[in-house]
Amino acid sequence: MNNSSTAAPSAAAITAPAGPGKARAAVAILFLTNGALFANLVPRYPTIMAELGLSNAQFGLAVAAFPLGALIAGLASGALIRRFRSSRVAVAGTILTSLGILCAGMAPSWAMLAAALFFAGAMDAVTDVAQNAHGLRVQRLYQRSIINSLHAVWSIGAVLGGLMGAAAAGLDLAPGIHLSISAALFAALTLCCCRFLLAGPESDDDGELAAADAADGTAAPGSEPSTARGTVAKYGVLAALVLIATAGALVEDAGSSWSAIYLSDSLGAATTLAGFGFVALTAAQFVGRLMGDRLVDRFGQRTVARAGGIIAAVGMGTALAVPSIPGTILGFAAAGLGVATLVPAAMHAADELPGLRPGTGLTMVSWLMRVGFLVSPPVVGAIADAASLRAGLFVVPLAGLLVLTLSAVLAKRMADLPRRTGM
Repeated sequence: MNNSSTAAPSAAAITAPAGPGKARAAVAILFLTNGALFANLVPRYPTIMAELGLSNAQFGLAVAAFPLGALIAGLASGALIRRFRSSRVAVAGTILTSLGILCAGMAPSWAMLAAALFFAGAMDAVTDVAQNAHGLRVQRLYQRSIINSLHAVWSIGAVLGGLMGAAAAGLDLAPGIHLSISAALFAALTLCCCRFLLAGPESDDDGELAAADAADGTAAPGSEPSTARGTVAKYGVLAALVLIATAGALVEDAGSSWSAIYLSDSLGAATTLAGFGFVALTAAQFVGRLMGDRLVDRFGQRTVARAGGIIAAVGMGTALAVPSIPGTILGFAAAGLGVATLVPAAMHAADELPGLRPGTGLTMVSWLMRVGFLVSPPVVGAIADAASLRAGLFVVPLAGLLVLTLSAVLAKRMADLPRRTGM
């Protein structure tokens, strides 16, 4: 936060809080609905898998269609946002995501399930970039970190959706009926918040674009282009940030794709209880994100990430080493708490990375971290078929160790994080 200016505040600055306040609440609703829509589907996976007669590997390949669609569509997000604005893209993407998830719940075959998840993943990727871009627009008006709190609201939505899905499964409600209700409810909520989002174009002011171009060595005659060494370092840091975000995504995917199946099939948990592995992960993730802004401001992104990596590795590693239903639920909770701030930290650090045009780092991290979602389901499924699902879930503690190794690229303190001009 920059408090160095002593000039009198302008009229726009005096009246600013009302607009950002409404916009913050509206973008928080976007995060809520995004978390809730997919989470409604997760507890229905055992039912869908059983009805379609799928093996672990077949199911893993079908689930992998979701991140595959996200990877293919993700790079279009920037162009769509520049053309139609982040607010409109996020709202439209949410509605289309809900339709894709509904089709997945009603799929009559493996091919239709994979196709529906592919479409839902594509729309979710566009929504994800758009809502984060809009959230960072609002954050710049506040001049302090709010991105973790927005991701905390996503976790609330995921818990809400998980509980809705678990209740529907317990009541033996048909997936088509249950997911129709979910789609209608959250699409209506999204449309209601649309009018309170920030208006105006997405482009930054000319001075900021010129500064970014100068840093890239593509503009500003007379300025020195970046050196090859600086370029390698810049993209090396970006690659590490992508891997940190991917580790967080991999842990989330393990909870969403496999927790219910592991608890019900491997540990014999009841259908209703099986959904609580994912609920525990997202609930703990919410708590971590709720405290995330204050923890990062006090201890820095690096320390918080390292502590989170240790918590995820030790917590889930212990649960897998000594398997039990309560221990596994607690293990998923530890994993969720450990990775709570990873994706917001990587997105924020990438978006502020010097030498990149505004939005480039955010788009790259959002897009490439989905490789974790793409790779995780078939890998875990193949390990489960070859050995056991318990063995496959050891990717979770390994992800925690990866974060511990790469966290040096994150800032020690928020004051150390480079900031773009004009934000």
